[in-house]
Amino acid sequence: MKILLVSMNSIHFNRWTDQLKDSGHEVYWFNILDGGYSETLSWVNQIVGWKQKFPNLKGRSSMKKKFPKTYKKLSFLIENNTEQAFEKVLLEIKPDVVHSFVLYISCVPILKLMNKYQNIKWIYSSWGSDLYYYQNDTKYLKNIKEVLPRVNYMFSDCIRDVKLAKKYGFSGTLLGVFPGGGGFLLQEYEQYILPVEKRNIILVKGYQGRSGKAIQVLQALAKMSNKLANNKVVVFGADKEVESFIIQRELNKKFDLTIYRKSQFLPHIDIIKLMGQALIYIGNSNSDGMPNTLIEAIIMGAFPIQSNPGNVTEEIIEHNKNGLLINNCEDNSQIASLIVSVIGDFELINNAFLFNQKTIKPKYDRDKILNEVLLKYNSTKD
Repeated sequence: MKILLVSMNSIHFNRWTDQLKDSGHEVYWFNILDGGYSETLSWVNQIVGWKQKFPNLKGRSSMKKKFPKTYKKLSFLIENNTEQAFEKVLLEIKPDVVHSFVLYISCVPILKLMNKYQNIKWIYSSWGSDLYYYQNDTKYLKNIKEVLPRVNYMFSDCIRDVKLAKKYGFSGTLLGVFPGGGGFLLQEYEQYILPVEKRNIILVKGYQGRSGKAIQVLQALAKMSNKLANNKVVVFGADKEVESFIIQRELNKKFDLTIYRKSQFLPHIDIIKLMGQALIYIGNSNSDGMPNTLIEAIIMGAFPIQSNPGNVTEEIIEHNKNGLLINNCEDNSQIASLIVSVIGDFELINNAFLFNQKTIKPKYDRDKILNEVLLKYNSTKD
């Protein structure tokens, strides 16, 4: 079967696509943002270098950065038309199925063509905030309602977004609910899992901006700093706003604090190791799908405290059993209360560890999910 993937380059896309390696399928990838050739997916037939009419044009990047509105108006002179480029690829490859990852980036730009070629099957993968956040914007909601009725198949990273998709016009076949990057290397990670009694790190995901709410977590920790004498606080993926907040509030003087900036690009395996050492993991946002970092934290034995936008996190966490749910991501007092309630409760932490290791973790085995995903792809032949 010829599978044409349509996506920007990302770690989740790379990990998902690797499930198709040695599957017997011909795999092609139309890099929708034309971000250049990816060595990590060298086995995939990559369509890159299609966007720029004059690849060696000097000053293009500088103009795009300094004068974005002007660049956009003149882009037709500098860039090839996405629809035309994609139609050329469709006609050359003649794929059995097109698989788009994320609606606005990879579905909307090719919608007219997918409507034109109704005989080509179309899979859509919903990730993160793809539907949940953008349904609140009139323009984006219009796009959602235009794309979903045309889509034949859907993968999602959470049940919540399956319900949203059906609400907004999807009537095709659900191929399954899987993590955005597929499963995880459970056996490989096992060596990094410390016993509960040897853990003392409170690990915080440092995202801020549109959806991340790490500052509210740091505010909560500052309120209860007198209770953190035996704990280290580690913030990873810290955005600039988070760094500035830490410096301005001199949080390093209130508790033992280590920061890994987002710009440092901490390798994934190092984050996994941190999670295997963490007593508590805290992720907080106003919009997300099923966070991969939450799943990783659970796999690595950290006690999870996670926001619950659109009730998505409760699909994996039962409050006060195998983790805690943050119901108001803006309320640092509530977050502080949750942390205080668990930090001295060894029984809760240990029971959650045992439950997650035995019941939740096995569901996310890489090989298990890979086999299920390949079966789902094969089912689209019918």
